[in-house]
Amino acid sequence: MKAQTLYEKDFYAWALQNAALLKAKRFDELDFEHLVEELESMGKSEGRELNNRLKELLMHLLKWHYQPARQSRSWLNSINKQRIGIDEVLDENPSLKYELEERFQNSYKYARRYASTETQLPLNAFPEECPYRLQDALNGDFFPINQ
Repeated sequence: MKAQTLYEKDFYAWALQNAALLKAKRFDELDFEHLVEELESMGKSEGRELNNRLKELLMHLLKWHYQPARQSRSWLNSINKQRIGIDEVLDENPSLKYELEERFQNSYKYARRYASTETQLPLNAFPEECPYRLQDALNGDFFPINQ
């Protein structure tokens, strides 16, 4: 049986060790296989963070829009929290801005289902296509009105 690597036994120690090796330019001792895996994973996690914040934002905008009688400070705080979080993710990862519109549109289908579950309204109560423009959804002054 193969002995466990430091990566498998103690990730924290592995990360510190590889950082030290990089600083010392001891490249031949680096665990390249796992370094590549971790770097790819880090990039994907930033994208997932953005997707999750977009879904939460859209779900709360839908709830605000389609259940105006239940609007609350909690919903308002959730909307603002997600807008700020999205700004932070984009500030820290500017290349995600190029994917923002696509991620926004893709997130809507999930947000629609979440909103249906949370509001107990039927799924068809919400439009199949996102009723909000990206610019509006991210605008701190925008709150949809049910007309």
